[in-house]
Amino acid sequence: MAFVCVLLVFGGLVPSSFSSLERGDLEFAARNYPLALAVYDTVLTTSRDSASVLWRLARVYVCLADVAPESRRLDLYRRAEAYAVRSICADSTKSEGYSWRAAALGNVAMFEGSKTKVRLCTVIKQELKRAIEINPRDDIAFSILGSFYMALGNISWLERRLAALFLGDLPEGGYAESEVALRRAIVLAPRVIRHHFELGTLYKKLDRHKEALKEFRQVLLLPLLLASDEARQSSASRLVKDLSGDEKTP
Repeated sequence: MAFVCVLLVFGGLVPSSFSSLERGDLEFAARNYPLALAVYDTVLTTSRDSASVLWRLARVYVCLADVAPESRRLDLYRRAEAYAVRSICADSTKSEGYSWRAAALGNVAMFEGSKTKVRLCTVIKQELKRAIEINPRDDIAFSILGSFYMALGNISWLERRLAALFLGDLPEGGYAESEVALRRAIVLAPRVIRHHFELGTLYKKLDRHKEALKEFRQVLLLPLLLASDEARQSSASRLVKDLSGDEKTP
């Protein structure tokens, strides 16, 4: 795969034996999102398995949004969510449609007001639950679920009660559930930077600094798989220095 990605960068050479969908996947792996998007759009017009193309389009738009200027992100996340919904409608037995819809909605929620955030929390958890039911080895679903529970862990009992009174009930769960989900994601896909970075972030919140340091150091050793991994590695580098200093402090 690494050799093929080199060919993609230097000359755009792709063996003719690759299908169009595989070519799109290679461009995605090379983090060439605009070209991956173009390939997937072309495949969508002829594919018999449109659901597989549609969830890939959702994935590309999420990844594009993650590194886009702030002013463009909401529109890109909404496009991602629309493609994920189309994927689910085309084939409700594919876990990826649910996983990437949850990923898109989790980011859309950041731009919304409190009432919409609470409503989306319920939808996000339902989508992730469905993804895991379909495919218990969906590491993306577990990783997003871990981040979801981590966000819930920041909400106090009083804030939950106020939310229930004025906005609607929040899903149950918190830091303990976050750790279980993120550790499962790592077992399923140990070379994915996001899983380790999120677990390190959780451990830092819990003042479990030695465990956080281990995860952030692992982030620095892993290859970039997504464009957003560059920012994660940059943050991990700073956090390793900070936590290493704490480790030396008597």
